[in-house]
Amino acid sequence: MNSLLINLNVIKKIILKLVGIIFDLVFSQSIIMFRKLNIIFLILFFISFNSYSQVLNENDSIDNRIKADSIKINDGPYVFIKKDVLIEKSIIDGEVITKELPIDAYKTEFHPEEAIFEDVDNIVVLSDIHGQFDLAIEILKNNKVIDSNLNWTLGSGHLVIVGDIFDRGPKVTETLWFVYHLEQQALKSGGKVHFTLGNHEYMILRKDLRYLNSKYRVTSYLLKTNYTDLFNNQTVLGRWLRSKPTVLKINKDTYVHGGLSKAFLDLGYNIDSVNKLMRESIDVPKDQLKETPFYINYYGSSGPIWYRGYFNDNLPESEIKEILKEINSKHIIVGHCSNEEVVQLYNEKIFGVDSSIKNGVYGEVLLINGKKYIRGTMEGKEESFKKETVSSD
Repeated sequence: MNSLLINLNVIKKIILKLVGIIFDLVFSQSIIMFRKLNIIFLILFFISFNSYSQVLNENDSIDNRIKADSIKINDGPYVFIKKDVLIEKSIIDGEVITKELPIDAYKTEFHPEEAIFEDVDNIVVLSDIHGQFDLAIEILKNNKVIDSNLNWTLGSGHLVIVGDIFDRGPKVTETLWFVYHLEQQALKSGGKVHFTLGNHEYMILRKDLRYLNSKYRVTSYLLKTNYTDLFNNQTVLGRWLRSKPTVLKINKDTYVHGGLSKAFLDLGYNIDSVNKLMRESIDVPKDQLKETPFYINYYGSSGPIWYRGYFNDNLPESEIKEILKEINSKHIIVGHCSNEEVVQLYNEKIFGVDSSIKNGVYGEVLLINGKKYIRGTMEGKEESFKKETVSSD
């Protein structure tokens, strides 16, 4: 019995010794681990602090650049409609000038524009100005649409802009107001200015600012508002834009920025219905719109503002004939796909009037006189179409 007790005591001592050793090991390792964690924490802290400092510096740098750029810019006016007054805001040498005007200083009510016109003999067409105001003015002067004072000289003729005044270039606002005022002059002379909305108009109105010129980010900064809100439904230009059609028909020609695909027409085509639905979609939130088939049908790659099939899909001429028959037209005039000049496709059934004005170097117009379709060059010369033309995106 005594020997058993001795053995138990020995075992007890051994166990206690082992526990002590294990505890020491764990404790020492914990200290080492704790020290390591402290070191890692300090390293992460310094990395995070340095990154945060860089972000702050970058933000300060961006902020400073915007402030520096704001000194240089002139923009506006932007006219906001309040209950009994208009608030006009302009930027002159980087300073915001605000004026309160009587409610009738600008037209504030715009009804949806008609989309079908007959018996028009003289038509001039261009598209995709993209803020290149000076070049557009030169082209219109040389092709006798306006005079040196930017006044209408086309008489009873019609000017058609097939979308995309917005984005890319630095003089979008100037172009919009020019078209706005030219419309009124044309009407007094028995003529008409048409502006069909393109994908870039819809992008801006629906808060897609991917292609916005940096100048207008400065404008937003100075006016303390999102750029899209400068064209909301409580502004003069915003209401004016919402009155515009997406598809237009003059005589037997249909004008639309992207084009009318067979897939789109198969949904059932009515020009007034298309224009009404597109107008109504402008102020519907994107998430809500995407829950319906309308979004992919109208804003998708086969829809009227994004379609590129005439240029990219090598369509059989029989399909073009079907499309023209369905819309009761002899020709379709589109923008959207850029070329070096105004072009014709499918034996002059399709005309592409995006002549790359957006680059600010050269551009043309399509001249329609009765049944005659010719190019009007930047210099104002009349040129016949080549037999075959190739487009680029």
